[in-house]
Amino acid sequence: MRTLIALLLSLSLTLALSLAPAIASADTVLGAPDGWRVVETEKPYATLLADLKAAVAGQKMGIVTEAGPTEMAASRGETIPGNRVVGVFRNDFAVTIIRAAPAAMIEAPIRFMVMEEADGTATLAYKLPSAVFAPYAAEGGESLKTAAGQLDTIFAAIADAATAP
Repeated sequence: MRTLIALLLSLSLTLALSLAPAIASADTVLGAPDGWRVVETEKPYATLLADLKAAVAGQKMGIVTEAGPTEMAASRGETIPGNRVVGVFRNDFAVTIIRAAPAAMIEAPIRFMVMEEADGTATLAYKLPSAVFAPYAAEGGESLKTAAGQLDTIFAAIADAATAP
């Protein structure tokens, strides 16, 4: 009986672990709360990531940070779907936001996430800058609201260019 219980527990754990990559895919983000934009594409992960970087440059924004667990996991012998978070910002917005609401700068850079899906396609997701900076609206006033609106437009253009066929 103990052997059967141990076998069932082992199978349950194996099944749960095999589903973990799917749990971290776009399905999780597609149910994201208001303030997110999620764009599914037919592009492979590497192509969408390269297109995102080109689109950032095309909007005269800068890549400030870049992080992802995929390559580090591979160096440890683990295989997980491609996942990269790319932090994007520009100094003129930093200056405006610091002047309007210094604490709001904790939110910069604003991040895009590129996720590889099980079918070989990739998804792009990000939180709208206006949603990111909303908690600082009372302190930041019209200046922060204007900057966040401008960033919404820029981030939408980046996402549109990156995900275009």
